[in-house]
Amino acid sequence: MIRPLIAAVLLALPTPLLAQALSPAEVGAIDRLVTKALTDTGVPSASIAVVRGKQIVLTKAYGKQSETMRVADPEAPYQIASISKQFTAAAILLLEDQGKLSLDDHVARYVPGITGGDTITIRQLLSHTSGLQDYWPQDYSFKAMATRVTPQQIVDRWAKKPLDFAPGTQWQYSNTGYVVAGMIVEKVSGMPLLTFLQQRVFAPLGMTAMDQDLAIGPRYPAGYGRYALGPVRVEKPAARGWLYAAGELSMSAGDLAKWDVARLTRSVLPADDWQAQETPVTLTDGTTNGYGLGVSTGTRGGHRFVEHSGEAVGFLSENIVFPDDGTAIVVLTNSWFSDAFMRIARGIEAVVLPADHADTTDAAALARARVVYDQLRQGTLNRALLTEDANYYFTPTALGDYRASLSMLGDPTDFRQTGTTRLRGGFVNRTYRVTYPDRTLAVSTYALPGATGAFEQFLVAPTQ
Repeated sequence: MIRPLIAAVLLALPTPLLAQALSPAEVGAIDRLVTKALTDTGVPSASIAVVRGKQIVLTKAYGKQSETMRVADPEAPYQIASISKQFTAAAILLLEDQGKLSLDDHVARYVPGITGGDTITIRQLLSHTSGLQDYWPQDYSFKAMATRVTPQQIVDRWAKKPLDFAPGTQWQYSNTGYVVAGMIVEKVSGMPLLTFLQQRVFAPLGMTAMDQDLAIGPRYPAGYGRYALGPVRVEKPAARGWLYAAGELSMSAGDLAKWDVARLTRSVLPADDWQAQETPVTLTDGTTNGYGLGVSTGTRGGHRFVEHSGEAVGFLSENIVFPDDGTAIVVLTNSWFSDAFMRIARGIEAVVLPADHADTTDAAALARARVVYDQLRQGTLNRALLTEDANYYFTPTALGDYRASLSMLGDPTDFRQTGTTRLRGGFVNRTYRVTYPDRTLAVSTYALPGATGAFEQFLVAPTQ
């Protein structure tokens, strides 16, 4: 009697609930790819979490987390660095919900003395369009990072320089902008940023998060570095204060996955706050690179994603959410000398995402791109496949050069899309790689939206 009853209950469940758990084969595949990535690169450890069906289905750690933590603990907090930016942005959005500020307020209202502060908006801080110079573009600890710093000292040194561009006209990653945003949160809320987040985000979600400056010592994962192909060594942490609101959090992969579940279920924050964070910000010329408020957005392989990576001294991390699939992947590593964190994330992505979720629009665009490419190398361009601007670009001289230089290469051995599909300036941007026996070419295209959208741009260039 028990088995028929169980079967009846299972049949009554929604299909996603039946399919959410990882199979032993999937877990085995993940174990192998993580282990191989660590072995190949020398990265000491990785901690991962997988969300499927909007539920956490796997948390696991591998390798050596420090010289005193040689058995990996999945509960250990890694420094997540710039993944923290989405939490700072969430704090701003929550304060806007309370009517205490507006994303379109100028920063001079809250933090005086900043260059352009009377024209830079809070929204521009969060979207990296403020023009404030980034104080840490390097992938190493520069000299000043050996000395403790305060947010105001960062502002005084970097946010009072001339702007790199007029606010809203360009996109340029700026940790400085997020330091200013954190100062605004503290001024408006009347409490430290981490206290505000603990009350409004971490406690409600059951997350354990801490200041990365305090996650140092024998009980915490150590960051590792390497000079070229030399020995893997423990890195000296930066002095306190350097990441602040731009990247100050440490947490386990499982705790970060709880935040991803909240994103998928639209909990903790109002739904319109999640949407605001995930909406790409548009520059004054109408273009966008897909970055919203503390997160990047785009589509890869037919799967829409919301993503951010992070880099701290000795740590690299990746957090990517696939909203339409109810899936998320967290990868935290304790090194900053290898792409193992992205290699692992992409590998897990291939394991856990539906294999039949191909992007038919991208596939159709690939076929059309190949048609145009072949026409260019044969000198038989069908101008109906192009927009007015693209037709203007392809002058007789341009067509002659394309035909002469491409026809001599013969037939390509491979033609495929590379990178992600993105919107920009009202067009869909895709790039392709064309392979020949002795060389590789890159094709950059912009097209009108839709499977049959005309090409606004079709440029071919050498890559090697």
